[in-house]
Amino acid sequence: MDGREIRLKRLFGGGRAVIIAMDHGLFDGPIEGMKDLPATARKINPGVDAALLAPGMLRHCSGLFAGSRRPIAVVRLNWNSVYCFGWNYRAARSVHAYGVLDALREGMDIPLASLTLQTGDEERDAENVNVFAELVAEAHELGLPVIGEYFPTGHLEMAPEELHENVLVGTRITAELGADAIKTFYTHKFEEVTGTCPVPVLGLGAEKTPTQADALQLARAEVEAGAGGVVFGRNAIQAPDPHAFQAALIEVVKEGAEVDRVVKKYKLI
Repeated sequence: MDGREIRLKRLFGGGRAVIIAMDHGLFDGPIEGMKDLPATARKINPGVDAALLAPGMLRHCSGLFAGSRRPIAVVRLNWNSVYCFGWNYRAARSVHAYGVLDALREGMDIPLASLTLQTGDEERDAENVNVFAELVAEAHELGLPVIGEYFPTGHLEMAPEELHENVLVGTRITAELGADAIKTFYTHKFEEVTGTCPVPVLGLGAEKTPTQADALQLARAEVEAGAGGVVFGRNAIQAPDPHAFQAALIEVVKEGAEVDRVVKKYKLI
């Protein structure tokens, strides 16, 4: 078993993976619940499998990754303007922001690289593929698996079928380019996405839901449609009691628990 397999086995050792995203400052700056990132890190439930953060924050949140039982440190390595929603960017341009070896020295376990296609510009799509492919090759050369994130441009404006077709094609392309697991949007026919992708697909939490039960229902729908786990950020961090919500999320994703039961068990509102 090589290094890539060992790290993937650790991530998915419990069957399905629960990853908490706390890298929003890389695109949004300080947002509610993540203004003091070391304090945010202390709100991560020790039962989750991994935490996703920006490379410059590893050293500031090192306490999260100390000890024998610790989450895996997943680090985002490329910067993509598609995430800067408040700046009204439309180009979805990706840049190679941090080297794999540099992040490894900082304490990274698994890198994440994002890919956006169908930007409306053929040359830009090719540039985004080049950035993604270079990061994948660099990571694989060092024996590291890569979580690829497929993130479409203008997802909030897409009709359900348009979003599904974009994610369906983009997810498969991301896998074809070498990703070992993929984070992407839930669609109304998500079983087609997971069923045609040869690597585990992680459903993301996306925008903050109206209630915690809604977020848990989304997670349940994702795993029922074949997801290999979830990556939740705002819904897991901005909850009134992040530890309790994340405990409920773990039970829904890993054990198939009913949402109503865990909402009552953890007194979620």
